[in-house]
Amino acid sequence: MCGRFAQITPVGDLVNIFEVTDGLPLQPRYNIAPTQDVAVVRVTDHQRQLALLRWGLVPRWAKDLSIGFKTFNARSETVHEKPSFKAAFKSRRCLIPASGFYEWDKLGGSRQPYYISRSDGRPLALAGLWEAWADRLSGELLESCTILTTSANQTLGRIHDRMPVILEQDDCGLWLDHTVQRTEELTGLFRPAADEILQMFPVSTYVNKVGHEGPMCIAPSGGHPPGFGFC
Repeated sequence: MCGRFAQITPVGDLVNIFEVTDGLPLQPRYNIAPTQDVAVVRVTDHQRQLALLRWGLVPRWAKDLSIGFKTFNARSETVHEKPSFKAAFKSRRCLIPASGFYEWDKLGGSRQPYYISRSDGRPLALAGLWEAWADRLSGELLESCTILTTSANQTLGRIHDRMPVILEQDDCGLWLDHTVQRTEELTGLFRPAADEILQMFPVSTYVNKVGHEGPMCIAPSGGHPPGFGFC
């Protein structure tokens, strides 16, 4: 799964890497949790744009926002058939840039967090879906998103059996192309990321608390410097 991640890549770099038309006044976020706003890349009027969406997809048919606490991840194996996601899967796909994400290893009675990022320092392109929901009473519009997951690769499999779907640069265009409708064309992208592109190292338990923010969240523990990888 992916229940916490960071967006600390400078906006200018996001604009260049993901080929978006313009940026947003984003602040570095080291400890993003479900129901918080996240930056996504989506296609609007045939152009890639950055947008802020609530993390935790709320389907159009939902009565209220509470479903978003359960829909911040979508299993890629069933996303095309699940009622919460199948409409968005067809025509509202997005990328969620992540500088890195966290997973926890249960060690006895404690939980050791690990930070996972690309070995080359580029942001991860996480496969996502987005949806627009309108409050039935006020008419207020809410846009929300989810992150797709797949089986863990060997690196991450040491601490968890799932990982986010990480797209390579050449695959991003296909994922964002709303004219692509055949499930078979898209599910081929849902493979675990290659082990060699990722690095993983233990970080301070400071990140365990959702309210904690700042560089301390990715401060390495156990004497492992950033760049230390289990590969």
